[in-house]
Amino acid sequence: MRDKLEAFAKEAGFAKLGICRPDALPELAERLQTFVDEGRHGDMAWMADRMHWRGNPAALWPEARSVIMLAEPYTPEHDPLAVLGKPDRAAISVYAQNRDYHDLVKKRLKAVGRWLIDQAPGTEIKVFVDTAPVMEKPLAQAAGLGWQGKHTNLLGRDLGSWFFLGAIFTTLELPVDAPEESHCGSCRACLDACPTDAFPAPYQIDARRCISYLTIEFGGAVPHDLREKMGNRIYGCDDCLGVCPWNKFAAEAREMKYVARPELIEPKLSELATLDDPAFRALFSGSPIKRIGRNRFVRNVLYAIGNSSDPALRPVAETLVTDPDPVVAEAARWAVSRLGT
Repeated sequence: MRDKLEAFAKEAGFAKLGICRPDALPELAERLQTFVDEGRHGDMAWMADRMHWRGNPAALWPEARSVIMLAEPYTPEHDPLAVLGKPDRAAISVYAQNRDYHDLVKKRLKAVGRWLIDQAPGTEIKVFVDTAPVMEKPLAQAAGLGWQGKHTNLLGRDLGSWFFLGAIFTTLELPVDAPEESHCGSCRACLDACPTDAFPAPYQIDARRCISYLTIEFGGAVPHDLREKMGNRIYGCDDCLGVCPWNKFAAEAREMKYVARPELIEPKLSELATLDDPAFRALFSGSPIKRIGRNRFVRNVLYAIGNSSDPALRPVAETLVTDPDPVVAEAARWAVSRLGT
């Protein structure tokens, strides 16, 4: 059953599969509690509100006997850090440069789940892709897919770090894999690359300083000292992934819908700043970027304009100083003040 399951999962588009028990992480609840108690989750209240389930996968669905973790690569074909040297252009995280991974990964998970039910009638399943209180990365490490690196993202010796995770909880008893151990050694490339010093220590992250959190999850005015360090990163940040040496073994992406849309690899800040709500929705239809809305997106673009040192972008920012959204208007005024006359 295990061999056939893995073979079918690869046919469905996944690069690797691992299995663990729902109770494989007895230390998880304490780790999560410490993270929340120190306030490192920022404004992500959902982490604290559903901590009982998030810290104990066995409590999420008590009938589950196995957790099948699957990895699907989205490895970029271009250098994702090259755009950082072009201040008039916007840096968008690789995973968001085309279709929303939630829909694509869930579709494959359901296909694998249906196959499992066909093979073992009476089996029940639940599939999860980053939208439920499931700690995918620790579970994936327990299932042997890889390990959480010093940047807290998952790494695999045969996967690199450019991959999505999906989980299938099932009532079927399946043989488990040995958990993976860290192979980061003395390397600290990811820690040194972080523009905002978001890692208090190796294997720890403070979301409040992470550019991915600031540009996606946080809706208010970003503190001045942090917005200055964001550079031209307007949606997410790939720095800690892009410098990881393990990515020389990165698995190739097989899904064409993950291949970056040309217009999203290095878009012009001047064009993105002028998007109204209908234009924003049209440009990012089917994209995970659509979730943050026009106002938060344009706020991020204005921070990048303010960091550009390009006076030619000042008139673009000036058109937004009276924007109806107060956070956008404040970001525009800040950008104008940074670019001088």
